[in-house]
Amino acid sequence: MASSEQLKALLLSHLSRDDERFLSIALQVAAHEARIGHGKLALELRDIVEKAKKQAKTTSPIPIAKGLKDASGLLYATTPQVRLGDLVTTDDVLEKLNRVIREQRHLSKLKSHGLAPRRKLLLVGPPGTGKTFTASVLAGELGYPLFQVQLDAVITKFMGESSAKLRQIFDAIREVRGIYFFDEFDALGSQRATSNDGGEARRILNSFLQMIEQDDSNSVIVCATNHPNILDFALFRRFDDVIQYQLPGKEEIISLLKRRLKPFVAKEFPWVELTKMAEGLSSAEVTLVAEDAIKEMLIHEYDSINVTMVESAIQDRRGMSYNKHK
Repeated sequence: MASSEQLKALLLSHLSRDDERFLSIALQVAAHEARIGHGKLALELRDIVEKAKKQAKTTSPIPIAKGLKDASGLLYATTPQVRLGDLVTTDDVLEKLNRVIREQRHLSKLKSHGLAPRRKLLLVGPPGTGKTFTASVLAGELGYPLFQVQLDAVITKFMGESSAKLRQIFDAIREVRGIYFFDEFDALGSQRATSNDGGEARRILNSFLQMIEQDDSNSVIVCATNHPNILDFALFRRFDDVIQYQLPGKEEIISLLKRRLKPFVAKEFPWVELTKMAEGLSSAEVTLVAEDAIKEMLIHEYDSINVTMVESAIQDRRGMSYNKHK
């Protein structure tokens, strides 16, 4: 709950019609609730404040260290409800994610013995293999808010500005416990030796290396990349775990198709035959195949989905597939 001083400040700012101060204090209350584990309440308060700001048409920035969202767009907050059982991937990936979740749930016990739980993860693999979804799964399993870092807002052409924005994000990581997700991480972590921009990319990378090395918060940092080969070598030792994602194999393809199609197909549906056609597609693409077949059935008012409909959807997706030339 808000402290007595915060409650008094809220009332005084309301009486003086200082809307900016009122909303700033409300966000401080939200941040406090997040720090003590009341993530849902914190996000509800944040949403109310954001609604009030829109109605007031105010454009003043909110420092992310004091709230749950930066007005300049550095972080995007959500509260995922998905769980580990919703992720279709290899047993090796599931085992490693389970280990992270177990260690996070026993954080206090581990710290009491001088041990730190895994909390800095690097996810590598082709697009559409579940890396982004993994960040949502970790948030859902642990009951933390998910903060997606908007790298296009972080990286700028002005010297020193990107490092300052990174500092804001790491301040938020320390202040508000959650899952912090850096997607397309190679934009930040490419090899310093390949930079030809006058050194700014090297400065950004050096700043990140220093900040992640020094970070000892209770938040979980998840970075994902499709191009691990261009990451600076110094990055890898900063992570507690590097998890490799692969294109789905036969069993994963069947699981993905069954999850969406089973209610709409005959009992003796030839799943194995379809896996041969879908080989080489990503998990996201296989899911889209199933959804395309369902849409075809609904639009044409068919009673069920047949093999030809799924095969046609696979061919369409294969024609658009990012992985088809690999």
